[in-house]
Amino acid sequence: MAEIESGLSIGDVAERTGMSVHALRFNERECLFANPVRRGLNGYRVYGEQDIEWLELCSSLRASGMPLAGIRRYAELVRQGGGNEEERLALLRQHRERVTAQIGDLNKCLDLIRWKVGVYEERLAQGHRRRPLDRGKPVGRWRSALDPGRTYEMWRVPGSTAADAPSGIGPPCLGPSSR
Repeated sequence: MAEIESGLSIGDVAERTGMSVHALRFNERECLFANPVRRGLNGYRVYGEQDIEWLELCSSLRASGMPLAGIRRYAELVRQGGGNEEERLALLRQHRERVTAQIGDLNKCLDLIRWKVGVYEERLAQGHRRRPLDRGKPVGRWRSALDPGRTYEMWRVPGSTAADAPSGIGPPCLGPSSR
């Protein structure tokens, strides 16, 4: 029992991981730990270094978009022990594919932002100032995903051309033709 008493308290773990005490209790209640959380002689939760490492893994999986059900399933497989590595691998590969797709979409958005920043930096460096009503020419329209009744337009800055924009960039909601 001396080993259990020398572990980390829930407050210690909260401080080390940046998770709230409430979040730690939630993770235990939702069966997201690889091993049952131990209890000290006083009935308080006692954590070890392996628990911290596991929480960091779960936090990374969650931050990258893995649903709680997926993390719960992964934890369940780990608790079952060896023999189910193929299922663990399949679960992680599937998540990797989702993350890779998200990164691709974010890179397209970042390319668009970089291009727009460059356009404005170049225009300002040349001393161009846009008059308030000089909107240029509309180059694309799209509907809001959150408010289907709302339509947005994207305008080309006067003096720029479609050739100035990198091809195929734009957030997934805009598509490449709506720069």
